[in-house]
Amino acid sequence: MAEIRSIGVVGGGQMGSGIAQLAAVNGFEVWLHDADSTALSNAHESISSRIQSIVSKGHLTKEKGAEALKNLRCTSNLEDFRSVDIVIEAIVESEEVKKKLFVRLDNIVKGSAILASNTSSISITRLASATSRPGQQVWSGQLAIAPFVLLELASVERIKLSGILVVIGMHFMNPPPVMKLVEIIRGASTSDDTFNATKFLAERLGKKIICSQDFSGFIVNRILMPMINEAFHALYTGVATKEDIDAGMKFGTNHPMGPLELADHIGLDVCLSIMKVLYAGLGDSKYAPCPLLVQYVDAGRLGRKKGIGVYQYSKM
Repeated sequence: MAEIRSIGVVGGGQMGSGIAQLAAVNGFEVWLHDADSTALSNAHESISSRIQSIVSKGHLTKEKGAEALKNLRCTSNLEDFRSVDIVIEAIVESEEVKKKLFVRLDNIVKGSAILASNTSSISITRLASATSRPGQQVWSGQLAIAPFVLLELASVERIKLSGILVVIGMHFMNPPPVMKLVEIIRGASTSDDTFNATKFLAERLGKKIICSQDFSGFIVNRILMPMINEAFHALYTGVATKEDIDAGMKFGTNHPMGPLELADHIGLDVCLSIMKVLYAGLGDSKYAPCPLLVQYVDAGRLGRKKGIGVYQYSKM
């Protein structure tokens, strides 16, 4: 029975760096991977800054902050994942790219490791098909681990693993340390034991759990993204200004932010990718991406991360 001590995170972007930071703060040994050395350096700098901010606010002791930074290692070589107990991928929302990564990881990680995806829309069954063992059991009376359930500032307990590589979806909302919802998605071959262990651990971490069947977009994005897409249509056809569209949803339906502002926060490229998955997977024209959304992405207007999307933002 192996103990979960080491975590590999693939992707140095907003989600990946957040996972790495939170796992390190919780006492796990973390390997953060990104093929782009600049992105990796930026991720490490960002994580260090956020940990220092947590310490300065009194939410973490200086000693724990220093320990967290020591727990974090960055690499551009996936071979460094050979000894990790769990790999969590948080890369681009592309089925082809994720499958290629899973094929590589399947040949690298040890047999007891768990391979997990934070995909927000792509079929877990299809992702699992790229691996050699997509659904064998990992739980035999002991608790297994799954992606993102290591997050939040909960205390670390050494969790026993019995098993072999398993693929399961566990979709955390952005940002993972703040948002309480976890969406669990099982593929066609995901065992009951794997599913139950994942759900049980998420509940122990205080998460609100929703469970989705393996359909395009799952629950949250199946509902959210068409709303955002329709907001783009309203802007595209001149129904109202972007400010009034967002104000209508904020003050008329009590949403914390309007759909266009939310799209900028998520990333317009991510929104477009999910709409394409919905359109291809569900085959209904109502999921066709709005031409204005496509145009903005083509123009590089990706949202807050680029300084301009639907709105323009001051450069940091």
